Amino acid sequence: MAAPLELRCWGGGWGLPSVHSDSLVVMAYAKFSGAPLKVNVIDNTWRGSRGDVPVLTTEDSIVSQPAKILNFLRKQKYNADYELSAKQGADTLAYIALLEEKLLPAVLHTFWVESDNYFTVTKPWFASRMPFPLSLILPGRMSKGALNRILLTRGEPPLYHLRDVEAQIYRDAKECLNLLSNRLGTSQFFFGDTPSTLDAYVFGFLAPLYKVRFPKVQLQEHLKQLSNLCRFCDDILNSYFRLSLGGISPAGQETVDANLQKLTQLVNKESNLIEKMDDNLRQSPQLPPRKLPTLKLTPAEEESNSSQRLSP
Repeated sequence: MAAPLELRCWGGGWGLPSVHSDSLVVMAYAKFSGAPLKVNVIDNTWRGSRGDVPVLTTEDSIVSQPAKILNFLRKQKYNADYELSAKQGADTLAYIALLEEKLLPAVLHTFWVESDNYFTVTKPWFASRMPFPLSLILPGRMSKGALNRILLTRGEPPLYHLRDVEAQIYRDAKECLNLLSNRLGTSQFFFGDTPSTLDAYVFGFLAPLYKVRFPKVQLQEHLKQLSNLCRFCDDILNSYFRLSLGGISPAGQETVDANLQKLTQLVNKESNLIEKMDDNLRQSPQLPPRKLPTLKLTPAEEESNSSQRLSP
């Protein structure tokens, strides 16, 4: 293909090329299929208004959403599934639907709704990649979007309350992880020795959950008990992303963690300050604007001013 392929996506941390599941799905599939992507990572000079990435651009096309991007790459002859049978193709669609229904709500909750994780890790990390004032606005909007998505798909009777929804989504997620572990078994990938679309999706969903350091680790602890899924993530990172990660040393990672903690404190202070300013403005009495008094001149003063304006 003559036109260059450029992927706009969220960047990485904690040894990952991206901490964003959707971005990671596309990046992994591109590696598996050999698609020559130029990755353009969002940083704090970004001027977009929303967080709806990844986005693939060419000279004449703009494609968003992982499924549409992968279909576009297949049409350009970058196909990671060409060796799959019809049954394996059907299994791929079934497992992707399972991931989105059973695992995704818990991943969204872990990153964006669980308050300790959100304020300590998720919010400061994403805010550091956004220019001011988006850094104070967009993370909260993304958090609300994640919660709305969870409630839209899972907040049905009899799960009226958020606490009930949380309990159910984590039960479903753990069952999903168990099914994936049983399906993978001792194989390197889900359909043998060659990675495919399903491997890209599983890796994109699991790797951030596996690697990002959260204070609340309910689902993370369950994942780490499934050693074959952890090995699966590590193998893909080592085989396909080693050169792009740059090899952060333990000392370097400690520096990154320390800087992230400082950033967390700064972002929270700025958010609290803005909230206090908003509260003060709302509580202050709203007085009508005062009119300046009109000064009236005496006839003698008017005559004096008129003569001054006419004098050379």
